[in-house]
Amino acid sequence: MEETIRQLMIDLLSLGEYTQRELSQLLKIREKEVADHLEHISRTVSAHKKKLIVVPATCLECGFSFENRRRFSKPSRCPRCKGEHLQDPRYRIT
Repeated sequence: MEETIRQLMIDLLSLGEYTQRELSQLLKIREKEVADHLEHISRTVSAHKKKLIVVPATCLECGFSFENRRRFSKPSRCPRCKGEHLQDPRYRIT
């Protein structure tokens, strides 16, 4: 039986930490699809006593951290300085 995209993503995230772009390139899917899958994966892994860890995006201009962000889509700009130079959030499963 072939593994689903979500199962492959869970396997990758259990082994290391990745951005949405890295996951999309490894799995050959669009970045937007990665965000959709991450939402489901967070619920799936919690049922198995694991957790999807999100290392929040950070503004590279003023240092603002998106720690309280609940959405899995990437932020487009900083709410503090309005800068668009952001370090992408990273994801892993522990």
